[in-house]
Amino acid sequence: MKLRDYVPALRFGAKIYPEDTAGMLAMNDTNQYWFVDGDKSADGGGKSWEDAYKTIQAAVDAASAGDTIFVAGRTITALATDPVSYAETIIIPNDKPQLSIIGVSRGRTQGGLPQIKIGAGSTAMLTIRAPGCLIANLGFNGGSSTGGGILLDDDGTTKVAFGTTIANCHFKNCSGSAAADTGGGVQWASTGGGWQTLITGCSFFRCMGGVVLKGTSQARPVDVVIEDCIFHTNDTAMVDCDIYLMGGSGVDGLLIRNCTFAARTIPAYAGTSRYLKLTGCSDGLVSGCTFNCLGNPTATELTWGTAGTGGFIPAGIGIAGCFGVSTTSGEHAVIANV
Repeated sequence: MKLRDYVPALRFGAKIYPEDTAGMLAMNDTNQYWFVDGDKSADGGGKSWEDAYKTIQAAVDAASAGDTIFVAGRTITALATDPVSYAETIIIPNDKPQLSIIGVSRGRTQGGLPQIKIGAGSTAMLTIRAPGCLIANLGFNGGSSTGGGILLDDDGTTKVAFGTTIANCHFKNCSGSAAADTGGGVQWASTGGGWQTLITGCSFFRCMGGVVLKGTSQARPVDVVIEDCIFHTNDTAMVDCDIYLMGGSGVDGLLIRNCTFAARTIPAYAGTSRYLKLTGCSDGLVSGCTFNCLGNPTATELTWGTAGTGGFIPAGIGIAGCFGVSTTSGEHAVIANV
């Protein structure tokens, strides 16, 4: 039996739209839903797909705390190799806590996700200055720009990025002005802060820095979880570090779990490149991760410790159940602190 068998109006051509069922799916009975479709010729009222906003920022400006914004992927023409993008920089201000921006996707790929790409400039594509926000199912393409993907902009007073969740997003070509310490896919501002951050199920491709902590002048980030993410590239000369968290005094309470580091050679942009740079971090664990290579390009197994050749892993961060490939034997090797 189908719903139309029970609702006569549906049998006579009435339609049910996503905005009609969003409350049932998200169990959000009090807050509002907004819709963005970049293929529209102009901004509408934002309350349905037919009347959607053209830009994501227009929906953010209209939204209130706790609202949900759905973003459609733009139409891709036949034989296209790069999706039509939302060419805008987006800011979630401090008076929009618990805002959700969710892409309507066809899978976690470039071309499957609604893509944000500005193509120039040094501003992050999405800046978060409000607590408890959710960013899901979006693509961030940093090609020809140096502001990076998502910026957690937190000074503890006028802007707070506490409790951010970033899920099922794709990051490509995201970088700062130089090596990983200047920016990447997901990044904290030099002030730090941004406690209780979850980065889950994301893919980072050819990003100068994947996840980056620039500094901690205001506060150290606390309780940061990076899980089930993939870091990969076909050009390690464009990558400096997959996870760089040694800006300022590092992270307190760090969990990196079930991540895959797929590059055959360690990132090679800067002279001290590593898969991980966690110097200064404390009270944490790296567990269940897999590294493609334990030796290239030096043909010796990499080390993992305070001065490791594979990753800077301080004494306060444990390693459990992680594996790599030994180029000297061609066999799997267990990674441990040394």
